[in-house]
Amino acid sequence: MTRHCAESNGGVILRVGLAVLLTCILSTAAHPTWAHHSFAAEFDGTKPVRLVGIITRIEWTNPHSYFYLDVTDSKGKVTHWACESGNPGALSRRGWKKGDIKYGDKLVVDGYLAKDGSKFIDARRVTLPDGRVVYGGSAGDGGPGDTGAPAK
Repeated sequence: MTRHCAESNGGVILRVGLAVLLTCILSTAAHPTWAHHSFAAEFDGTKPVRLVGIITRIEWTNPHSYFYLDVTDSKGKVTHWACESGNPGALSRRGWKKGDIKYGDKLVVDGYLAKDGSKFIDARRVTLPDGRVVYGGSAGDGGPGDTGAPAK
């Protein structure tokens, strides 16, 4: 009976381990936007857009930071937009610190639309609330205005 319990416990441990591994693999596959990508993989360099909107959310994450805007059109309709920019370290080296923007601030963002037609842009040029203009793209991504130097 002892031998049977040991084999049974070993089988349970193996099955649990495989289930955890499978869950990790599926989670990664289900969220491909978390991975770093080239500009052309997701955005259309022939579709520039300018957004003027109010910040509703900020995510200082790697390998890209994201901020979200509510943009009001001339008829008063509000549209929610997601904006992708470089990683926090790269943005900081360009003079853009976390404390420079907060919820409720107004930003002007020049970028390019996502290929899938969603309300998602690559934020190449961002005018901060104090009037400073910073490059928001990811260095080395091959997009418009890219210097070709990879982000460090």
